[in-house]
Amino acid sequence: MDGVRGWLIGLAVTVVCVAASWGVLVLLARRLPPGLLRDLAAFIPDCLTAVRRLRRHPAVPRRAKVAVMIAGVWVASPVDLIPEFLPVIGPLDDIVVVALALRYAARQVPREVLLEAWPGEPRLLLRLLGDPRPADGEGSPSGRD
Repeated sequence: MDGVRGWLIGLAVTVVCVAASWGVLVLLARRLPPGLLRDLAAFIPDCLTAVRRLRRHPAVPRRAKVAVMIAGVWVASPVDLIPEFLPVIGPLDDIVVVALALRYAARQVPREVLLEAWPGEPRLLLRLLGDPRPADGEGSPSGRD
């Protein structure tokens, strides 16, 4: 019983330390001057907020909801392909997974819905999504590109 109790205390201390370090990082990120570095610091929290909002939006098809939920779980998961403690490249796997999920959802969800769900700087999301694809019947006289 003492072994389990010690393990639970160790787990609780670890969870508190991780949560405290995230809190400190969020506070430090808010003090950054406007620009690319601040946008990148806010990217992952903005992604999690967008995932939460898209999950509840009625205009988002089930496949897109599953894709953004997988991305949200990936970002929240402590297990990563590239360890987070590595400077600069640590969060790259999270960013790539979220980018792929949002691009996938963008093919099925109106762009306005994605922009409405995105809490951060819209230009970041627009750059991530790229140019919108023309709807059927647009772009060429035959309706085929």
